[in-house]
Amino acid sequence: MKRSTLRMAGLAAAVVALFSCSTTKVLQDGEYRLAKNTIKVTNDKDFNADGLMSYVKQKSNSSVIFNWNPFLNVYNWQNGRGKGWDKFVRKIGVAPVIYNPDLVDKSVDNIRQHLEYMGWYDSKVNSEVSVKRKLVKVNYLVEVGKRYVIDSITVTLPDNPEFEAAFWKDRPNSLLQEGCWLSEELLDKEIDRCASVLRNDGFYTFSKNQFFFEADTLSHDGKAVLHLSVKEYTRNESEQNSVPIRPFYINEIDISYPQTLNFRQKALRNFNTIVPGSRYSEDAVAQTYERFSSIPVFNSVNIEMNQVDTNLVDCSIRLAQSKTQGFKVNLEASVNSSGLFGISPQVSYYHKNIFKGGERFNLSFMGDFQFRTKDKVRSNEFGVNAGLSFPKFLILPDKLFKGSIPRTDLNISYNYQDRPEYKRNVISTSYNYNGSTKKKLFYQYYPLQLSIIRLFALNPDFYESLASDPFMRNAYQDHFDLGASTTLYYTTNPSTKPRTTFFYTRFQFDLSGNLLSAFKPFMKKNQTGAGMLWNTPFSQYVRAEITVGKTWFLGQRGNHSIATRFNVGAGWAYGNSTALPFEKHFYAGGANSMRGWTARSLGPGLSQRDLTFKIPNQTGDMKMEMNIEYRFPLFWQFDGAIFADAGNIWTLKDEGTPESALSRLQWNTLGDSIAADWGLGLRLDFDFLLIRLDWGMKVHDPARQNSWLKPGEWFKRDGYALHFGVGLPF
Repeated sequence: MKRSTLRMAGLAAAVVALFSCSTTKVLQDGEYRLAKNTIKVTNDKDFNADGLMSYVKQKSNSSVIFNWNPFLNVYNWQNGRGKGWDKFVRKIGVAPVIYNPDLVDKSVDNIRQHLEYMGWYDSKVNSEVSVKRKLVKVNYLVEVGKRYVIDSITVTLPDNPEFEAAFWKDRPNSLLQEGCWLSEELLDKEIDRCASVLRNDGFYTFSKNQFFFEADTLSHDGKAVLHLSVKEYTRNESEQNSVPIRPFYINEIDISYPQTLNFRQKALRNFNTIVPGSRYSEDAVAQTYERFSSIPVFNSVNIEMNQVDTNLVDCSIRLAQSKTQGFKVNLEASVNSSGLFGISPQVSYYHKNIFKGGERFNLSFMGDFQFRTKDKVRSNEFGVNAGLSFPKFLILPDKLFKGSIPRTDLNISYNYQDRPEYKRNVISTSYNYNGSTKKKLFYQYYPLQLSIIRLFALNPDFYESLASDPFMRNAYQDHFDLGASTTLYYTTNPSTKPRTTFFYTRFQFDLSGNLLSAFKPFMKKNQTGAGMLWNTPFSQYVRAEITVGKTWFLGQRGNHSIATRFNVGAGWAYGNSTALPFEKHFYAGGANSMRGWTARSLGPGLSQRDLTFKIPNQTGDMKMEMNIEYRFPLFWQFDGAIFADAGNIWTLKDEGTPESALSRLQWNTLGDSIAADWGLGLRLDFDFLLIRLDWGMKVHDPARQNSWLKPGEWFKRDGYALHFGVGLPF
C-alpha cells in the first residue's frame, strides 16, 4: 500500500479511535440512564403517535460521554487524572439523562390533557417501565377516547349593528363549521383567527377572550350542539365590566430613534403605512413593522398603540439602531489528491445608511488562487465590486408595495484573471430590482446587465490547441454582453437558519443580445459575419437554471436532518454567437458542488481533463446535479455529515470532432457520464458562523477507463478532494 494511502487510512482510523464512549460509567449508585421513550396507541392504528412525543416531560439522549483515550487512557477524567484535559472533556461531553419516575407520571398527565385538548375525550394513558442493567426504557400505552362531531351551531352577538355586520361578513371564512370534530384546539384556532380579523377591521380592543362556548354532547350520541356567544366583557370579568365594542381610529403618530442615527424624516414617513385619521388596522401595523424591519440599519422595531379616547389610539414607533458599518471576511479552501490547492478569500466593507435614508453601500475585494506547492504554475484571480442599494422602487411609488419594501440595486465590478493560458479583464455593471412577497417568494429582476470581456496575452500554443474544438475557441474571444435576467426564489421557511422541515426552489433566466441584434444590419462585421460594437462582437444567447431542495429535520430534538438538492441548467448560443460566453458556462466540483472533485475539474461528459489548461477549467453548456446529505450532532459545537453527490456537465452542440462526441449530452451514454462521489463532513457551528471541512471520495469517474473506483482507490492520487468552507453547502 502506498504511503499516501496509509496516511489517509491512518487519518480515518484516528478520527474513529480518537474518542471512546461511555454512557453508564458516570452514573451514581441508584441512578439509571433513560435510554428510550416509546408511545403506542392501542385502539387506533391510524393515530399518529409521534405527534405525542413532544408532550413527554423527560427526553432520552442519543449523545454519549466522550473520553480522551489514547496512551492507555492516561487522561481519564472519571478517575481524576489529567486535570487540564479534564476541563475540556467535561465541557464538550454531553451528560446522560438520569431517569426520573416523577416525570413519567407528569408525562402521563400531559399526554392525557393534550388528547383532551385535541378532542379525544376520556382517553386513558399508562406507562410501562423496563430496566436492563443501568438502562431504562419507558413505553407509554395510549387508548384514545371518544370524539364528537358538531351537529349544529347557534350564535348570540351584542346589540351592535356595526360589529354584527363585521362578524357575519367573516362568518363564511370560519374554521368552525357543522360536521367538524369538536375540540378545544379547533375552538382556540377559530377565536384567534376571528379576533384578528375583527381587530384588523378596526375593533382595536376586541379580544379572543370575549368568545364564550357551550357544548351539549348528551342530547345526541356522538354529536355535539355548539352555542357561540360574544360578550362585551372577557371571561375573567363580569357583566358589570361591559364596554361597548366599537371601531377605533388613529390619532397621532410618533416615530423615535437614537440621536446617534442621522436619518431623513421624509424617508421615515414613506416607510410608515399607518395614517392619522384612518381606521385602525392590524394589517397596516404589520406592514409598517415589516417595512421598517427590512431596513438593515434598524435592528429592532417596536410599535405600540395607546388608547387616548373612547375610539382613538396614538401610535408610537420605536426604532433601535444596528451597527451602521463594518467589515465581513469569508474564506474557502480546497485540496485534491493530486496536490492542487485552491484558496478563495473575500473582504467586504458595508455601510447601511450611506445617504441617510437606509441606502446600503458595499465594497468587496475577492481573490481566487490555485497552485501546487512544487510547481511554478499558478492561476490568480482578483476582483472588486461596488454596489448601492436603495430602499425603494425607483420608478414606482412605495405605497404600491405592501409588506417589505422593494430595493433598487446598482452594481459595478472589475475582474482580472491571470492563468497560464491567457489573461482576461471583465468590466460589468447591472441595474436590478429585488424584493419579496409574504416573506416566502423573493425576486430579482435585472432590466440591464452589461459586461465587456477582453482577453490578452493569449498563449499561442494554447489557442492553436483549440483549433480542433470550435466550441472552446469561440468561447475564448473578446465579447460584449448586453441583456436582462431574472431570479425567483421560493421557500417555506425564510429564516437564515431553519430548524423545521422546509422546501425551496430557485429559478434563474438570462436573455442577452436580442436588443442589439435589431441594430446588427448597421454594425460593422468581423470575418465571421458577427456584428460588432466598439470592435467587439456582442453575445446572443439564452440560459436557464433551476434548483429544487428540501431538508427534513428528524429526531426528538430536531437536531438530525437530511438535506437534498437537485440542480439542472442549460444555455444555448444563437444569432450573433456560436458559443456561450465563457463566464456563462456551467462547471462542477468544489466545496458546494461535486465534492469528490475540486472546482472545474469534472466533465464535460465522458471527456478526460483538458491538459491544455495547466489548472483545471472544465466547462459545458449544461449541468445536472443531485445531492443528499445526512447531518447529525457530535459533541460540543461539532456536527458531522455523510453525503453523496451525482451529476456532471455536458456540451450541447455537435462540432463533428471526437472530443465533441465525448463531451456532448447523448441519451445512449447519459448513465455512463454521470459522476458520483460520497464523503464525510465535519462542521464547527457557532450559530452565527459555521466552519466546514468536507472530504469527498470519487465513486464513479466518467473520465477513467475503469470508471468505478474501488474503496482502496479513494485514498490514492486523484481519488479524493478536501474542501474547507464557511456555511452549509446547500
